[in-house]
Amino acid sequence: MTDTVIIKDARIVNEGRITEGDVLVRAGRIEQIGGGLATPDGADVLAAEGCLLLPGFIDDQVHFREPGLIRKGNVATESAAAVAGGITSFMDMPNVKPPTTDRAALRAKYAAAVGRARANYAFYLGATNDNIDEIRRLVPSEACGIKCFMGASFGNLLVDDPVALDLLFADAPCLIATHCEDTPMIDANEQAAREKYGGDVPLSEHPAIRSAEACHKSSAFAIELARRHDARLHVLHLTTERELAQFEPGPPGGKMITAEVCVHHLLFDESHYADLGNRIKCNPAIKRSEDREALLAAVREDRIDVIATDHAPHLAEEKAVAYLDAPAGLPLVQHALLSLLEHYHDGNLTLEQIVAKTSHAVAEIFGIAERGYIREGYWADLVLVDPEGATEVTSDNILYRCGWSPFEGFRFRSKIRATLVNGIVVWRDGQLTSQIPGRPLECFSRG
Repeated sequence: MTDTVIIKDARIVNEGRITEGDVLVRAGRIEQIGGGLATPDGADVLAAEGCLLLPGFIDDQVHFREPGLIRKGNVATESAAAVAGGITSFMDMPNVKPPTTDRAALRAKYAAAVGRARANYAFYLGATNDNIDEIRRLVPSEACGIKCFMGASFGNLLVDDPVALDLLFADAPCLIATHCEDTPMIDANEQAAREKYGGDVPLSEHPAIRSAEACHKSSAFAIELARRHDARLHVLHLTTERELAQFEPGPPGGKMITAEVCVHHLLFDESHYADLGNRIKCNPAIKRSEDREALLAAVREDRIDVIATDHAPHLAEEKAVAYLDAPAGLPLVQHALLSLLEHYHDGNLTLEQIVAKTSHAVAEIFGIAERGYIREGYWADLVLVDPEGATEVTSDNILYRCGWSPFEGFRFRSKIRATLVNGIVVWRDGQLTSQIPGRPLECFSRG
């Protein structure tokens, strides 16, 4: 296997510009960018023929289900699906079994990914009501951040003690990423729905139960805590128009408080529940079309900084039950970039905006060393996309361990031709290669 790859005649989307040229990769890194580069002897040649070359998608929020929930997915299966979709790095959440709430569990997750992750990886440490001493001992390079479930979690991962939250925001040594929903408000909404509908609450009630008010109350509280303690806060998966005014437009590098939106909240709205049912049940809920349009507008004006997936696979049989009994979450990494390119085709987002939100901004916010850009000397995490190709999602080409996708039967207007991780081709012309080159991300998110 050669350690040299040359990508010829690409349209390179990077740092707010689209240029034409070649990219030479050697020993895992980008060696040279330019026009008419000579092809070294023995190099693997990727003839782009005018296709798009993007920095790899860095997904700051996934649930790969390992350890303890591997019947749904694991690092090997879900990272394979990720690279097939152009995602070259992922950050995995702590709500597994046992939960990742101490540094020993964190180290075990990193060890388990070695030699199994096709994409680069990092892991969050989970906050609880009583693990502040462990959080204080955390060295920022040991985790990509601290995940705080301020609502919608299980076991001890729900942090609802005001004293514990105050200590977390005062003493966290690195970025705090929050899931913001107000649990008492959600519980009251659900009880009202049960009283109205009995045991057969319809899925259409989901955005009313997990309401805009519940999201806003929690995110406003998180922002107030961050401002009080000058903490670095990243609010995950925004879903409501109402919350957006709390976030400032502008480049992420100058912000202490940043925001994320997920691909499904940019694509679906409550009208899709009728056809897709529990397959798109997630927390926070998919809401109104007006919310979806407001989220897209916030991406365009740099009020939202990052686009991610919140990839969360469940088995099909787990979803095929009554609404209140069905788990929340859906598998997305294999088709996330393709879904964003639909917004490019429709004129909602530019290619430069998509790259900024899925690569550049993530690298800046999490302090990821030498990734997120197409620059000489940087690691060669790259994705080659044919914007005039097509990808039809069928049960036969889904790589998730859970075996299904909310996009089954959908025909995307773009195609992922190749994905490189650390200079190694891991996906090419519709097939995984045998290479497994994922490495731990070097994250130094500022406190």
